Amino acid sequence: MLKNRKSKLDKKMDEIKRKEEEGLLGGETYSRALNKFTNNKLAVFGLIAFLVILLASIFAPLISPYDPGSIDVLNRLKAPSLSNILGTDQLGRDVFTRILYGGRISILVGLGSALGAAFIGVTIGCYAGYKGGLLDKTFMRISEIFMSFPRMILVLMLVSILGQSLWNLIIIFILTGWGSVYRMTRSQMLSIREEEYVQALRAFGLNDLIISYKHMLPNAIAPILVNITLSTAMFILQETALSFLGLGVPLNIPTWGNILNIAQDLNILQENWWIWLPVGIVISVFVLSINFIGDGLRDSTDPAQQG
Repeated sequence: MLKNRKSKLDKKMDEIKRKEEEGLLGGETYSRALNKFTNNKLAVFGLIAFLVILLASIFAPLISPYDPGSIDVLNRLKAPSLSNILGTDQLGRDVFTRILYGGRISILVGLGSALGAAFIGVTIGCYAGYKGGLLDKTFMRISEIFMSFPRMILVLMLVSILGQSLWNLIIIFILTGWGSVYRMTRSQMLSIREEEYVQALRAFGLNDLIISYKHMLPNAIAPILVNITLSTAMFILQETALSFLGLGVPLNIPTWGNILNIAQDLNILQENWWIWLPVGIVISVFVLSINFIGDGLRDSTDPAQQG
C-alpha cells in the first residue's frame, strides 16, 4: 500500500509533466510575454503606427485613385487641397500617392535587408559560436573585414560597382549588415554553451546541429529580434540617404528617399513644404515605431527581464 502512495513532490512532478505534454507550460510563458508587451505603451503605439503605415502602403491602390508616376504639368507644385490632400510635386504627381507607394519599396528594402542579414548572421554565428575553433576564427576575421570599413562608404563603393537597382541595393545591405548579427549571435552562443543543460545534451551524444539550433538558439532569440528591428530602421534610413543623394533606388521608382530627393532644390525646400515635410514625418514615425517594437520585444522575451 505504501508503495502505491505518491508523495507531494511526485504529484507535483506529474502535474508539471502533464502540463508540458499538453503544451500548457509554453502557453503560460507566451501569455506572460504577450501581457508584458501589451503593458508597454510605447511598444503598443509603435506596433499600431507600424501596422497603419504598412497596411496603408500595401493597400495603396484602394486608398488613392492616382497613379504615383502620372505626370500633370498643369497642376505642378499645387498646394494641399481636397483633390490632392498633400499637394503635388514639380511634375504634378500626387505627393500622398507617392508616399503610399514609396512605403512599399522602402519597407521592402529595410525589412528584406534586415531579415536577409539576420538569416546569414544567425545561421553562421549559431553554429560557429557553439563549435569554436578554426571555423569560428575564420568567420570572425571575415566579419571584421566588412565591419572595418565605414558602412556608408562601403555601400557607395558597392553601388558604383554593381550599379543602381532595387535588388542590388538589398544585396549590398545584406552583405554589409550580416557581420553585426553574426557577432551578436556568436557572443550569445559562447555564453550559453557553458550552461549545464548544454553540457548534458552533449554528454547524451546529440548532434551538434540539434544542440545549437534547436536547444541553444531559442534562448538567444530576444537580442536577435531587437537587432532585426534596429537593422530594419537603419536600412530604411540608409536607403533614404542614398536615394536623397541620387545613389540609391533609381529615381523612376517611388521611394521615401526619392521623394525627398527633390528637396535638394532650395526654392522647393523654402516654398513647397508639402513635398518634403509629410514624407519626413512618415519616415520618422515609422523608424521610431520599429525601435519601440524592438524595445518591447526585448523586455517581454528576454528571460532575464521576466518577473
